[in-house]
Amino acid sequence: MTSETRPTPSATPSELRERLTDAVRDGLPSAIADLSTLVRIPSVSWHGFDPVHVEESATVVARLLRELHFFETVTIERAPISDSAELGQPAVLARREPRNGRPTVMLYAHHDVQPPGSVDDWESPPFEPTLRGDRLYARGAADDKAGVLAHVAAIRALMEVVGPDPDLGVVVFIEGEEEFGSRSFGSLLAAHRDLLTADVIVVADSDNWTTEVPSLTVGLRGNATFQLTVSTLGHASHSGMLGGAVPDAMLAAIRVLSTLHDEHGSVAVEGLRSHEQAVPEFSDDRLREDAGLLEGVTPIGRGEILHRLWAQPAITVTGIDAPTVQNASNTLLPSVTVKISCRVAPGQSAHEAFAAVEAHLRARAPFGAHLSFAAVDLGDPFLVDSSGWAVDDVLTAMQEAWGAEPQLVGVGGSIPFIAELAETFPDAQVLVTGVEDPATRAHSPNESLHLGVFHRAILTEGLLLARLNSAGT
Repeated sequence: MTSETRPTPSATPSELRERLTDAVRDGLPSAIADLSTLVRIPSVSWHGFDPVHVEESATVVARLLRELHFFETVTIERAPISDSAELGQPAVLARREPRNGRPTVMLYAHHDVQPPGSVDDWESPPFEPTLRGDRLYARGAADDKAGVLAHVAAIRALMEVVGPDPDLGVVVFIEGEEEFGSRSFGSLLAAHRDLLTADVIVVADSDNWTTEVPSLTVGLRGNATFQLTVSTLGHASHSGMLGGAVPDAMLAAIRVLSTLHDEHGSVAVEGLRSHEQAVPEFSDDRLREDAGLLEGVTPIGRGEILHRLWAQPAITVTGIDAPTVQNASNTLLPSVTVKISCRVAPGQSAHEAFAAVEAHLRARAPFGAHLSFAAVDLGDPFLVDSSGWAVDDVLTAMQEAWGAEPQLVGVGGSIPFIAELAETFPDAQVLVTGVEDPATRAHSPNESLHLGVFHRAILTEGLLLARLNSAGT
């Protein structure tokens, strides 16, 4: 999505802008030190990982917020997952009431992280922050513990410049299980709706166009992830004795999964829709560089590259349960389980998308193979209303902090809870910002944070808070 013609909002007063610039610059070493402390905690929220680390991470975040002496309340909260008795991972909530007719802004980030994967794929230990050049490497250094510290550092700068008791209302919501599907998110919203109510919501969990050009995300694909089990036999059998007459589950799985895409690599599932929108130019060379395409490997899909990434559905097999090569015997496998991630284009519900994929697979099960579906996780896509006054304020803050014209962009990844936030607080304006850049490699080995981007993201938020502190509701 490209910037639309719109009235130019007034600039931040020069003295205020200069003082905030100085305060953010001087506070950057402390912000990096606090971020380093936080990323040393392996706060993976997935099942199978020690939840004590997520609790420790929440405790550190709560301490950072309390030490600001800014909020009236700072608590660590857990809520049930859907209607079950199981509690989700701990979130940190804080609130400061507005004064003198000023608005309230919610600052969202998450303190949980993805699993590190194989440590052999990391050039430095995944939970030991390591500086190489202008990038800080560690799991969660960017996604999204830098978002947490961007909020903390921006509030510090605001207090230093305008005083310890500004009129702006501020809510902080630091979630503890975003990387595990935000399973208790709805329960948290329902239990703490009054505390979380805000006029503007800043979600610091997205990308920037480059390390020199900021982005405001105004479109997000949704997601439908699930596990598919393909079964053909009641028990394993000798592949030499029965192979060639009996279909094994791996063969059936390969055959049915291959029907999800056409010969160009485009999704071939009837009922999955694309969203019509204009996109900026994006070269094949940049795609190759950003993705790390190997020599001779071609891109997939049709249409403009960013339209494929932002506005078309995508299906990826992200995992498979089968014997490893080392442990493989000469056996016909009775069943195979795969994990499938379907990205849903804006304008289509995740429920409708999953139903289309399920129907497609069931209709194409080869050799009469049995298919079963489990662990279905749905999150709707989201389109941000970019016409509000808060959008003008954040775009101005970005321009002033970065010295570059910000891009309005879509993102191929998913932040499903944003749709829940918008539904719960329909009058709030949602601003999706971020501390990442194309080289961040979030979720991958050697995830990193560009410190220049971190610096400018803090300044952007500091300027935005100062502008909101001067605004009436």
